[in-house]
Amino acid sequence: MKRGSKDLYYGWVVVAIAFVTMAVAVNARTGYSLLLPQISREFGWATATTSGPFSLGFLASTAFVPVLGILMDRYGPRIAIPFGALLVAAGYAGAVVIQSPVGLYMALGLLAVMGSMAMSYIGHSMFLPNWFVRRRGLAIGIAFSGVGIGAITLLPLLQWTIDTHGWRTACLGIAVLTLAVVLPLNFLFQRTRPQDMDLLPDGAGEPVAASRGPAPGEGDARTGPAIEWTLALALKSGRFWWISGAYFCGLFVWYSIQVHQTNFLLREGVDSVTAASALGLVALFGVVGQIALGALSDKVGREMAWTLALGGFAAAAALLATVDFGHDPRMIFVMAAVQGLLGYGAAAIYGAIPAEVFSGPQFARIFSILSLFGNFGAATGVLALGVIDDLYGGYRPGWWLCVLASACSIASMWMAAPGRARAAGQPSR
Repeated sequence: MKRGSKDLYYGWVVVAIAFVTMAVAVNARTGYSLLLPQISREFGWATATTSGPFSLGFLASTAFVPVLGILMDRYGPRIAIPFGALLVAAGYAGAVVIQSPVGLYMALGLLAVMGSMAMSYIGHSMFLPNWFVRRRGLAIGIAFSGVGIGAITLLPLLQWTIDTHGWRTACLGIAVLTLAVVLPLNFLFQRTRPQDMDLLPDGAGEPVAASRGPAPGEGDARTGPAIEWTLALALKSGRFWWISGAYFCGLFVWYSIQVHQTNFLLREGVDSVTAASALGLVALFGVVGQIALGALSDKVGREMAWTLALGGFAAAAALLATVDFGHDPRMIFVMAAVQGLLGYGAAAIYGAIPAEVFSGPQFARIFSILSLFGNFGAATGVLALGVIDDLYGGYRPGWWLCVLASACSIASMWMAAPGRARAAGQPSR
């Protein structure tokens, strides 16, 4: 697959594998929002209790994600992603026998949510940017749009399984699908970077000798020579902390809406199929949103794309706070559209943003620490919305909190200014 060959550039094979993996992995995690009402009803547990495992999983990744970064740098996705698949499958299989909140937190929190980090947005963002430079946003957008295709088929099927065979059968189905699809596909075919296959990013230029990463000082192929970023050096950079803040607030909103949306709509009088289909609609619109916003970010910059994405989440949260969906279910379509077409576009640039600033041999380690702040935001948001629901008897104050967090995320990204770092040719300290 060298220059001049008619073979497909292997980077697109990497994207295709990521597409399938994301279709299964992210929807396995999203499916927890469909399980939540059933588990609460069966055991009589409060919303904060049943949403807690999701928060615990993200908090537990504080220890796991840095290890994942090291695994990805040393062994690549062929080992790291199957390892995550084993954890997720074990978690969902173990959920079948839970009898207490402790079991719920261990199975669907520590194992399932934590393990999903390796095979969802965070894990893929550690190596996908290596394969493309000029079309980085577009390629990642295509890979991550697999989430939407999977949601169109898997989420309605999961809800049907829950309604007809029970949530435990649904959990077993997720475990089997993860082991049968994600594990072998990535172990056999996934790769870390084009240099490992005697290729260059985007499939352009002359083949290069295989290497474990860019040479010191080589930097991004688009920006020219750059300093060799290490984790210690990145931690001293102001951009690192502004990006961290943008990620914290952004994922606070994203997962607050994603996890609690179904439960909220059911209380509004929306039937279970329609409520579950809302998640599928969001993901369907997200197919277009991730590809379009990813490609747009290659032209207008990551800051503007992030603004559009978080603006979409803010609009969705405002609709959830103000619209009576029980009396006007058509507005579910509008809410899903802004959430998917705009909000989900954030996934396409989540890994591209730090890659513009901190490109280098230790990128996976740097990104793993950055992503921890996103995980903290997701955990805080899910837990906060559950607590607000229990305290105030409803989610509406929480939705307005999401609008505020969206604005904070946008402001932080403009302060980080990854576009200026890219234009300067060498990231500033």
